[in-house]
Formats: sequence, structure tokens, C-alpha cells
Amino acid sequence: MVEQFVGNWTLVSSDNFDDYMKTIGVNFATRQMGNMVKPNLVFSMGDDGFISMKSESTFKTTEIKFKLTEEFEETTADGRNTKTVVTFENGKLVQYQKWDGKETTIEREIQDGKLTAKCIADDVVALRTYERV
Repeated sequence: MVEQFVGNWTLVSSDNFDDYMKTIGVNFATRQMGNMVKPNLVFSMGDDGFISMKSESTFKTTEIKFKLTEEFEETTADGRNTKTVVTFENGKLVQYQKWDGKETTIEREIQDGKLTAKCIADDVVALRTYERV
């Protein structure tokens, strides 16, 4: 279940992330910062059933708290205001974001002890890989 994600993860590789950010409408300056930072992801679970996912970097720290399958409003690190739902499907945490007629999906899963985040928008796919700290 979701418990396997709990802990601290640090970014070790990022492929095609600039094209992904372009596709979802991130401006040039923010993309430059997004490409340079190596965020840590921190997953935790509360007794109240909420899951917390915090992205920490020298540039910006963001946190979302959610219950699986319940829609919530998210302000992303790049400033988008989205309607977001996170589900758990086939061992993956799947985050669906919708805003201004656009949408993106981020599929997070653990393979070989590493956490991968596959970011999908239109026909663009970026892959970010994290290792447990």
C-alpha cells in the first residue's frame, strides 16, 4: 500500500523535465530554477487518514495533504491552482491535476528501491528518479 512511500527521498535524475514544464505552461525563469534544484520528497501518513507529500528545496518548499480519491485544491510549486485527486492504482500513487482546461498526470511508484515519478502532459513524458535518504 501507500506505506511503502513513507520516508525521505532525494532526486537523483531527471529526464525531459524541461519539455514537460513547457507543456504545462511554466514560464522560462521558473523552468530554469526547476531544472537546477534537486528537491527532497517527504511522504508521511497521519492518524487522521491524510497523506502528506512535501517537496523541499533551496528554491521552494511545497506540501499537499490529501486523502486518496478525494478532490482538493492545490497550488503547485510553479503557481498553478489545480483541482487534484490522488489515487492508488496497481502499486502507484497517481496524481491527476486539472486547471484552465488543461490536465496532467504524475505516476509515482517504487521499483528496485527507487521512487520514480512519471510526469505526463499531452504526449510529453518526463521521468524523475529519487533514492531513499
